[in-house]
Amino acid sequence: MKLGMLTACLPQLTLEEIAAWAAGAGYEALEVACWPDTGGRDFEAAHLPVANFGPADVERTHKCFADHDLTLSALAYYENNLHPDPVRRAEIRTHLTRTIDAAAALGVPYVGTFVGRDWTKPVRENLAEAEPIFRELVDYAGERGVKIIIENCVMEGWHPDGYPGNLAYSPELWEWMFSLGLYLNWDPSHLVWIGIDPVTTIAPYAERIVHAQAKDIQLDPAAVNRYGFFGKAVDRPNPWDVGWWRYRVPGRGQVDWDAVVDALYEHGFTGTLSVEHEDPVWGGDVTRVEQGLSIAHRTLRPLIVA
Repeated sequence: MKLGMLTACLPQLTLEEIAAWAAGAGYEALEVACWPDTGGRDFEAAHLPVANFGPADVERTHKCFADHDLTLSALAYYENNLHPDPVRRAEIRTHLTRTIDAAAALGVPYVGTFVGRDWTKPVRENLAEAEPIFRELVDYAGERGVKIIIENCVMEGWHPDGYPGNLAYSPELWEWMFSLGLYLNWDPSHLVWIGIDPVTTIAPYAERIVHAQAKDIQLDPAAVNRYGFFGKAVDRPNPWDVGWWRYRVPGRGQVDWDAVVDALYEHGFTGTLSVEHEDPVWGGDVTRVEQGLSIAHRTLRPLIVA
């Protein structure tokens, strides 16, 4: 097992800058964010130019990782592959296939994304629509030696009423997507707030958990008594502000990391545990984000065999 980090939390920095910092901070791997370059917008990280990824980009990327003795664990493009707007859905698919092509060129085994959801349709119709889409994507990736990994994030902010916007949030849905040839980028934080014990989900699905993300979560029991499980309904200007929980860096929330890492080892996980930093306390600027990543490293590093 390696301890890594997802680069998406540092969209202001180049991949070379992140690699230098991560290596100095003791990280061993990077999960590299590959959203499209939108010309300076700092919300989505574009750390590899996958849309036009040529031999020079391959050579430069390999040199960057070799210089800093890091592993490139996965490429990340987490978007809604079932977006209800057909034009937007086609854009997402095109960029995802380019990300797969870049992973193949680099020899990276995994590309991470979301199943997503057309929020105008019920779950049953979404699953039926998704099956041919993802079978084709799995075949496309497999022909290039790449596996598609799906993060089990609920993506409640994608749904107009805060319901699940990514149909990969529960073991029931994992079994459906595994039948299509997909794998899991397992994240315990999302399981906690929907009432699932993360540790119990490792053993049954160990063969499909090939990459994992380390994100913590902090619950507010008093707030859930006011808003209920689905969160704020009347005053919710930010669709991601559920009101009764927030993400934290590992060590600042309620995930039992001793139990998580122990279970991953027990059931044969040899991939990368990649810190995904979305902690509002340790956010806002590069310095605070790096401090949060350092907290995560101090929490997790003692648990991982050198």
